[in-house]
Amino acid sequence: MNTRRTILHASLALASAAVLGAAAFGTPAQATSTATNVACSLGAGSVTAAGAQTSSQVTAGAPPTKSTGQSVAGVYQPGNVRVTSSYTTEPNISGADIAGWVIQGGSLYRHTYWVTGGGDIDPSVPNSFKRVGGGWTSFIALETSAYEGQNRLRATAYGLRNDGTMFRWNNSAPSWRATGSAAGFSSIKSMALISKTYTYDTFLANTRGGALYTIRIPAASPMKPIVTKVRSSGWQSFEKLIASKCGQYGTLLLGIDKDTKSGFLYAVGHANGASTVINPLGKTTGTYPDPTNFRWGPANYLDNLNGD
Repeated sequence: MNTRRTILHASLALASAAVLGAAAFGTPAQATSTATNVACSLGAGSVTAAGAQTSSQVTAGAPPTKSTGQSVAGVYQPGNVRVTSSYTTEPNISGADIAGWVIQGGSLYRHTYWVTGGGDIDPSVPNSFKRVGGGWTSFIALETSAYEGQNRLRATAYGLRNDGTMFRWNNSAPSWRATGSAAGFSSIKSMALISKTYTYDTFLANTRGGALYTIRIPAASPMKPIVTKVRSSGWQSFEKLIASKCGQYGTLLLGIDKDTKSGFLYAVGHANGASTVINPLGKTTGTYPDPTNFRWGPANYLDNLNGD
């Protein structure tokens, strides 16, 4: 099946799935800085080898801390998940709605379920994997960006294939359409969304050689990413980057080193190429032993990522 067409016929609009981050499931907080004495934090999630889904809060401090968090057992079949997008959680009358996108084997799925206040899967709303399509065996990264503001909506999905080609799809509810691709990203190890507006998205990405770049992708067609070097070395150890807003124009960035099962936290200023201020906050408490990691994010109208 043509890979570009696999998302095209998805029946659920991404915009309807964007939800609150500070919910009953682990309270994974959006990074905030409403006052100088309030530390920024982000919601870090994972899929365990046994198929549980976890939620922890990583908070800037001295040292930065990772909360014990919560875990919901039996969400996935053990060993099935290769890649996920960010996940969202929205409080409901009995607990929380959970939603995200996941690659299992060679197929992409829309994943939804409810969790009770006690932290178990709500039996009244079954754990659902809606298959979107095949052709995803070679994809190594997946992310979604939903912008809502000023009476304008945009929902976009990005997939990075292992040959370095990045694909883009846009939602025109209830379906998706391919809106471009770009080659040249074969050196990327991980990428995290740090900005989204109606007219562009920006990722922060590290490479196998240790460089750190921003990748700004204008919403217009044809798809023409703008790549800017932020650092030339020092970032090669991270297999996963997770980012969230910190302050008005900053980003809290978590780098996960799977070899040592460690996490390192950074405060990143407004992205401006090599002039970008990056303040290393140190190694977080706790470990990151799970094979798959992702970000917990809040609703579109609260998720004001503006790191560039």
